[in-house]
Amino acid sequence: MPVAGRPLVDWSLAAFRACESVRAIVVAAPPGHVGELAGHGVGVVPGGATRAESVANALEAVGTEYVAIHDAARPLLRPELVEALVADLDAAPGAAGVIAAAPVTDTVKRAVKILSGELSTDTVSNPPLVIERTEDRSQLWAAQTPQVFRAEALRAALAAAERPPEATDEAVLVEWNGGSVLIHPVAEPNLKVTTPLDLRVAELLLAERCA
Repeated sequence: MPVAGRPLVDWSLAAFRACESVRAIVVAAPPGHVGELAGHGVGVVPGGATRAESVANALEAVGTEYVAIHDAARPLLRPELVEALVADLDAAPGAAGVIAAAPVTDTVKRAVKILSGELSTDTVSNPPLVIERTEDRSQLWAAQTPQVFRAEALRAALAAAERPPEATDEAVLVEWNGGSVLIHPVAEPNLKVTTPLDLRVAELLLAERCA
C-alpha cells in the first residue's frame, strides 16, 4: 500500500535504519509477498497464521539482547522513539520490556449483551448492549508499537505452554508469562493505518514532515 508516495513499510524501515541501536532489521512478510521485500536490504521471513507465529519466525533470525517489534501500519515512527524505548529498558534491569503507549482520552464504557429480561429484544442474533460500568480512564493506556523486549523474555513468553489465545500484541504474552512491561508515554502522532481516514491523516502528516 503506498503512503505519501512510498510503500507503507518503507517509512518504518527508514526510521529503524536511522537508529544507532539497531543492528539488524527482519520483516515477517505475508505469504506470497516475501519476494517483494527481498530488495529492501532487510532480512525477510514468512509470516505465520497468527501475530505470535509471525513474531516467533522473525525472532529466530535475531541474535541480539534486545528486540523491537513494530507494526508496519504505523508509518509515523521516529528513530527518537525507538532509542527512548531502548534507553528505558537499559535503565530498568528488572523489566522484561517497554512499550509505546498513549493515555486514553475518551470515556471508556464496559458493556454486556442483554440476552433476557426487560431490555431484551426478539432478535436473538442481535441482542442489545447495556453499560455494565465506566472504567477509570486515568489508569488506561492505548498500547502502540514499537515494543522493545529482552529477547530471551520474549522467546520464553512465545514458548510458554499457556498464553492468551488471541494476543494482539507482544506485551500481553510477556505479561502472562510473569514479565514486567513498562510504558513509555508517546506525545507525537503514532497512528495505525486501519481506515481510509487514517491513511489520509498519515499522508498529510508525512507530507508535512518531508516538506
